[in-house]
Amino acid sequence: MPQRVICHNCSYVLYEGVDFISPDEIIQQYDCTCPKCDRKLSFLPLNIEVKPVNK
Repeated sequence: MPQRVICHNCSYVLYEGVDFISPDEIIQQYDCTCPKCDRKLSFLPLNIEVKPVNK
């Protein structure tokens, strides 16, 4: 199942792919900061949305 992790502030796509990577790993890849808007990325899931992918 595809996974997409986006910045809540600016909607920058931090990760998109079929391999599951934990949000903690993705956030660490960006040094806990969104590369587009410089907002601090949180390790605590505050808002998670699971949506079907439109084909």
